[in-house]
Amino acid sequence: MLNREKNFVSAVIYVHNSEQTIEEFLRKTVGILTDNFDNSEIICVNDGSTDNSCNIINDLSKTLDGVNTSITIVNMSYFHGLELSMNAGTDLAIGDFVFEFDYCNWDFPDNTIMDVYRRALEGYDIVSASSGAPSKFSSRMFYRIYNSASNNSQKIRSESFRVLSRRVLNRITQMNRSIPYRKVAYSYSGLKSDSIVYKPVVKVNNRLSGSEKRFRRELAMDSLIMFTDFGYHVSQLMSVLMFVILAVTVIYTFIAYAVSTPVEGWTSTILFLSVVFFGVFVILTIIIKHLQIIMRLIFKRQQYSILSVEKITK
Repeated sequence: MLNREKNFVSAVIYVHNSEQTIEEFLRKTVGILTDNFDNSEIICVNDGSTDNSCNIINDLSKTLDGVNTSITIVNMSYFHGLELSMNAGTDLAIGDFVFEFDYCNWDFPDNTIMDVYRRALEGYDIVSASSGAPSKFSSRMFYRIYNSASNNSQKIRSESFRVLSRRVLNRITQMNRSIPYRKVAYSYSGLKSDSIVYKPVVKVNNRLSGSEKRFRRELAMDSLIMFTDFGYHVSQLMSVLMFVILAVTVIYTFIAYAVSTPVEGWTSTILFLSVVFFGVFVILTIIIKHLQIIMRLIFKRQQYSILSVEKITK
């Protein structure tokens, strides 16, 4: 291709026990970047893989002599999960634009990568590619709850990959905050974003390991607690429920004393317990609200640990 792009681009690929898909994914990525860009790099983040993924990457790199795309493997010291591993790869990326691939599944048309990149050139700092296929029920429920409970105008959704401008990455660094969910960080950056929906060319099945499933569950719950009013709404609902129970108990107490002779101390004990539980939930609601305010001001800083970085092509 004669008119290749002059921008330097980086592609960060998450690799965790991906021996079944990494060779095809990497080969296609190299081909597209080499054909369309003068210079590019691919950073494969090996997040504690126990299969043959790294050997496949190394063997493939030996067949790529003469291409203008370099390949680097970042070996994490132990399993960190998707978010921290991708943060490690993005920190090492030097491209003017950085592609983030959270999976090694090529279910999108080959031209989708360049479609996303060209949309970014139109003035969007964050452009994602999303599959038009129905997502899992658990994913749909998470995004629905998150978007409805979040006070951020930018909504998040399930994505296959995205491209980020250097300005986004610089903005996140200047925030001096390490947010454990990249989509949230990007949505809070205040920069323009867009999304492209593609029709999957093949059906893929993302089989996750036990550690990956546990990580994603914890990430989903942490995100709902830290970045939405979900916890506050739940505590409000419980406070209202306890208030209703308190009101019913008060009415029942008066009726019991008026029309019958209840067991001595029983109604007063029930009334006392209802008041106590109602007070406890009110206090919890106030505490949760204060914690949400604090979390919005100071996000928990997380560190990652890299075992080694191998530059396997020049």
